[in-house]
Amino acid sequence: YPIAKLAAKIAVGLTLDEVKNPVTGSTYACFEPALDYIVAKIPRWPFDKFESAKRNLGTQMKATGEVMALGRTFEEAMLKAVRSLETGQVHLELKHAEENSDSWIEKRIRKAGDERLFFIGEALRRGVTIEQIHEWSEIDLFFLNKFKNIVDMEQTLADNKNDKDVLRTAKRLGFADKKIAELWETTPEEVYAYRKETGIIPVYKMVDTCAAEFESETPYFYGT
Repeated sequence: YPIAKLAAKIAVGLTLDEVKNPVTGSTYACFEPALDYIVAKIPRWPFDKFESAKRNLGTQMKATGEVMALGRTFEEAMLKAVRSLETGQVHLELKHAEENSDSWIEKRIRKAGDERLFFIGEALRRGVTIEQIHEWSEIDLFFLNKFKNIVDMEQTLADNKNDKDVLRTAKRLGFADKKIAELWETTPEEVYAYRKETGIIPVYKMVDTCAAEFESETPYFYGT
């Protein structure tokens, strides 16, 4: 959406009801946008290259970039963003988080850091309630519930191997074939083949600002 272009038109005196939405070509800028997708952004920190740097986060700028992912659900957008970080993670988990004590997990959640999201995932796997995590982190329960949905689906997948309905739900939550393969004790290639066989394949949606209410022409799509 060309915000700068529209801002320039407003600056020269045009009003919102005089500026057409360039995405739809038929509605105006005063029209309330309708979004049928979720966008998740995660900062990209360089602590993998600067290992001696302090990882605690505050008002000082430490990120060297960010990733942005789109999905039909919060969970899908979040997991797609995690994979886009290119840190080797495909899911809401860290190997060294699994190897640490409960008190260490609590400490990493209480203190804002670049790996906090992953430690929240590990705490949920250990049975810590979202209310307790909220007390530690002050993260809103809405988001903690979404993280819990991801962790709960891990167990559901492990308990229902080769169940196409469970697989479809997992894909809607953004699970990668690699993670599903790990839980099903098979290979990503086998999961991919099973998805194709059962018709669980991605579709591509247009980012049109109106939830398909009006016909739009824009080369901006996301897979889901």
